[in-house]
Amino acid sequence: MTVRGAGISGLNPKALLLCFSLSPQFIDPAGGWPVAAQTGLLGTLHMTACALVYLAVGVLARSVLKTRPSAARAVTRVSGAMMIVIGGFLLVERLAG
Repeated sequence: MTVRGAGISGLNPKALLLCFSLSPQFIDPAGGWPVAAQTGLLGTLHMTACALVYLAVGVLARSVLKTRPSAARAVTRVSGAMMIVIGGFLLVERLAG
């Protein structure tokens, strides 16, 4: 993972929303640890789990797509077509509403 990719992911507002909307239900203010320590631990565990999953997916995808150029072209075309379709749905929804 590059520094640029880590910076972009770290500045993603969805990550902050996830942290502040889902984490509080797992924090016990009356627990033995301070709330800040519990929040830090949960955040660190979440970031570690995400990093491991993204790393595994990236390594596996690169190894598969590097050995199969036709699969790489198919993935690129299918994902591009899906983005166009999603954009069309969003445009229609925006115009209708």
